[in-house]
Amino acid sequence: MQESEVKPPLEILYQDQWLVAVNKPAGMLVHRSFLDKHETEFVMLRLRDQIGQHVFPLHRLDRPTSGVLLFGLSSEIARVMGEQQHLWQKTYLAVVRGHLKAAMLLDYALKEQHDAIADKFARPDKAAQSAQTAIWPLQHVELPFAVGRYATARYSLLALQPLTGRKHQLRRHCEHLFHPIIGDTTHGDGKHNQLFRQQFNCTRLLLHAAQLSFHHPVSGQMVILSASWRDFADLLLHIGFTFSEDEFSSQVVAWDYRQLPWRQD
Repeated sequence: MQESEVKPPLEILYQDQWLVAVNKPAGMLVHRSFLDKHETEFVMLRLRDQIGQHVFPLHRLDRPTSGVLLFGLSSEIARVMGEQQHLWQKTYLAVVRGHLKAAMLLDYALKEQHDAIADKFARPDKAAQSAQTAIWPLQHVELPFAVGRYATARYSLLALQPLTGRKHQLRRHCEHLFHPIIGDTTHGDGKHNQLFRQQFNCTRLLLHAAQLSFHHPVSGQMVILSASWRDFADLLLHIGFTFSEDEFSSQVVAWDYRQLPWRQD
C-alpha cells in the first residue's frame, strides 16, 4: 500500500476487555449498507482492523454525524448493552438556523421513516411514535450575510438529549421547531446550507455526539465518554461561537431534563 493510501487510525475514547468507543468522523458509515453499495470505508471494519478483533455496534450514528460511538467486543456484551440502552444518556451539540431562546422538553410524535428498499414491506399506515428531546440553547450569533429576505443570518448552538431513539429524531425535531440543523440536506434549509459551504467551506452536518453516559455491563459503574469537537470546534470559532469544551464539561452535569418546561406539539 502506498504511504498516501494509509488511513488514519480512529480516535479511541475508551477500551477495556468488553467495550471500545471511538470518536466517529463525520461522513463515515458505521457499517456496510446495501443502500450505499459503492462505499468502502466503515467505522466497524476500520476499528476491527485497528484493534485486531471483531466489534459489535451497540447503537448507531447517522453517516453525517460525528462523535461518541460505542461497540461491544462480544455478542453477549452486545446483548446485555442492548437491554439497557434505554437508560443511556446521550448529549449532542448542534448548530441550527435562527435564535432558539427557550430551553424545553419537546414531546412531538414522529411517523416512522422508511427506506424505499430496506423497508419496502413495512406498514405505511403505522401510527406516529412517541418522541421526546431535551433542548438547551447555549449561545447565539448573528452574521452579516443576507439570506432570503433577511439582511443578516442568525444561528444558535444547542445541546440536545434524545430521550427516545426515533430515526433522525434530533434532525426532525429541530425542523419541527423551524430551527433546522445546518448541513442537513433532508430536513434542513438549503439556502443556509449553501451559505455555510460558500463562506466557511462547511460541507458537513453540524451535529456532534459530544457525550455518552451508561452503566458498565460488568462492573455496574457509571461510564462517561466525551468526544472532542475537533473540526466542529474550529468551525464554531470561525462562525463566532465562543462556547468551549470546558464550558460544556462544567455545565452538562447540571442539565436535568426533568426540570425543563414541557412542550407537547
